[in-house]
Amino acid sequence: MFEFDPPIIDLPVYGLNKVDKQAWLDKTLLKLTHYHYQNCLEYKQLIDAVDNPVSIKKINKAQDILPVAARLFKEFKLTSIANEHEFRQMRSSGTSGLASKIVLDASSAKRQSQVLVKILQAWLGKQRRPMLLIDSAQTIKTAGGMSARAAGLQGLSFFGRNHCYALDENMQLDIDKVSHFFNQYAEQPVLIFGFTFIIWQQFIQALQRRNIKFNFKNAILIHGGGWKKMQQQAVNDASFKQQIKAQLGHVSVNDYYGMVEQTGTIYMQCEYGHLHAPVWSDILIRRPDDLSLADFGETGLIQVNSVLATSYPGHCILTEDLGTIHGEDDCQCGRLGKYFSVHGRVPKAEVRGCSDTFA
Repeated sequence: MFEFDPPIIDLPVYGLNKVDKQAWLDKTLLKLTHYHYQNCLEYKQLIDAVDNPVSIKKINKAQDILPVAARLFKEFKLTSIANEHEFRQMRSSGTSGLASKIVLDASSAKRQSQVLVKILQAWLGKQRRPMLLIDSAQTIKTAGGMSARAAGLQGLSFFGRNHCYALDENMQLDIDKVSHFFNQYAEQPVLIFGFTFIIWQQFIQALQRRNIKFNFKNAILIHGGGWKKMQQQAVNDASFKQQIKAQLGHVSVNDYYGMVEQTGTIYMQCEYGHLHAPVWSDILIRRPDDLSLADFGETGLIQVNSVLATSYPGHCILTEDLGTIHGEDDCQCGRLGKYFSVHGRVPKAEVRGCSDTFA
């Protein structure tokens, strides 16, 4: 059984400086690497099969740990636990017919949920708000394992009360329910959540076609799930926020970046438009041609590191997303940690974001 030192849940979400954070991440991620090497046969074979192999015993920095390509979770059931300890299996979005299968034991699932709560409380506070979910209630009733979209809806639902789903079973705007929600809570602090393209196509554009506007006095909208379809419609972050406010009133809009392979670890967008790495995770940018580390300000492949899951070797994952790190510990918002932007998928990579896979 993997043991954390110290217990990680009490760490400050954005309060550890880069020297202390890197020292802790190096120690913890290296410990996880050895743990998975000993407990996951496929991970051991991957490490041992790398060209010009580096002895795992000689690695002393997190940046030297071989990242697992995200797509390998589609091809293999990578797990470091016995079958009888499997608590839940998560599935990614994806249109190719192959979905990532992420195996969780009870400890990993609990740890991911606890950290998600800590991260979102840092942005929302501890008081639950009336919540409008821009999706259908049917989404969370999918059988055969939990989809990333359903997990997102369930996970964020914890931060709201008096939940209202804005879309019907056919993913069409239910204007009666939305109007009733607005009439009840327009004057109160409200939480709105959904996936980016679904919010845009099924909610905002539906309101625009009906020429319906609301005027919330104090709302926070959190969204995520991919921008590829938004970019196809020439909608960027600024115009998305502008249209949200035009239709819904005083709304603070926060994007987030995350993936099912590291559920619980999300990178929230601050008021200056930057995504922020919490204390439990890190972002590296690698040059696509040789996977060497890129400098701050240089665009390349995003590697996500997270210490949360111990049931599978997902602590260092190379994504197919392109991004840029802008700095560390010096964002104008005051939060410590690296801050960055995501520019979309590598050309010809599969569309797989929760909202990008929505037709």
